[in-house]
Amino acid sequence: MDVTNVFERNLKAFLAGNTLIINPGGTSSSKTYSLIQLLIMIAHRRKYTISVVSETMPHLKKGAMKDFLDVMKGEGLYDEKYHNKSDNVYQFNNGKIEFFSADTPSKVHGPRRDILYVNEAINVPWPIYDHMNIRTNICTFLDFNPCGEFWAHERLQPGKDEKGNDKGIIWLHSTYKDNQFLPDKIIKDIESREFTDPEWWKVYGLGEIGRIEGAIFENWKQVPEIPKDAKRLGFGLDFGFSVDPAVIVEVFMQDGELWVRELLYETGMTNRDLSKKMEEVGIVRGIDEIWADSAEPKSIKELRDAGWLIRGAAKGVDSVRKGIDVIKQYPINVTSDSLNMIREFRYYKWQRDKKTDKPILKPESGWDHCMDAFRYLCTSKLKKPRKFLRQWN
Repeated sequence: MDVTNVFERNLKAFLAGNTLIINPGGTSSSKTYSLIQLLIMIAHRRKYTISVVSETMPHLKKGAMKDFLDVMKGEGLYDEKYHNKSDNVYQFNNGKIEFFSADTPSKVHGPRRDILYVNEAINVPWPIYDHMNIRTNICTFLDFNPCGEFWAHERLQPGKDEKGNDKGIIWLHSTYKDNQFLPDKIIKDIESREFTDPEWWKVYGLGEIGRIEGAIFENWKQVPEIPKDAKRLGFGLDFGFSVDPAVIVEVFMQDGELWVRELLYETGMTNRDLSKKMEEVGIVRGIDEIWADSAEPKSIKELRDAGWLIRGAAKGVDSVRKGIDVIKQYPINVTSDSLNMIREFRYYKWQRDKKTDKPILKPESGWDHCMDAFRYLCTSKLKKPRKFLRQWN
């Protein structure tokens, strides 16, 4: 296998007998890919049961499970007859690797394992991690982007225990610079944020601890799917191209609550690409209503000329804050496969005054692509509700 030094450092830490190997770091450092490579190697050589766990199954499928298949097929190791796709288990000659989500109680509370890997551990609650870890015989791996301090920083630091024994905990920090296989374009995209988006750069460029307190939206939760009888309000569109992604979200209303699904989150999209993608995600040309960024009149005209029913969302003085105020009046349900939108809901927060450190009523950039698309639709279609049919809690 072609491996990065992230793989080599984790292998060395595992062979040294560490029982908890923690991988904080920035984007594109190869954390997930390298750990999957390592676990495949271990399962091939040793009769171990290895569990790979993430927040939800959609997160697993788009992350660790995708990387697993890429490695296996890329190395010519994959054989479909050894892959139980129903149970998400792959059987090697010796060991096996199973994939399940942290929101599956029967798996979390199931049999013991030899190795545990928790992907994006920052999104997994401490009690769930703790329960899985104490049912792990040999070693646990964690990885995450350090968007803020969480239980790993508070509870899992290296050092000696009360009896003076080494805890067997090691932290292996990494950044995009640890991945020698990263294309030049991605490197340039990452480094372009250093001065334009300092908070994003701190977390995803340097892999340093960010700050997640003070999220703008707290009135939201994850749900498996949109109710069948929910009424569609329309689609929100935020244009992007090079660094920033183009985003499309679909918004519904039911019982005084908003339900939203992310349909597109992709960079490098021309308007022609965008038109094709809108057809692919099921938007009906000339019938379904789309609300987009009115600061892009040329793009709106091109899509309208192509037959799409698209309008520019109204803008004005303090329109972002006013739009946020409208959205805050509603309980929000986000489908669990809307991974980028969930991430933005978590980290979308107010800027802070550099001198006083007090919040400023202006959102930080970097976490606003899905949020903007959502806001364009909501501010164009919604008014403050008189009352909710149920109280949010």
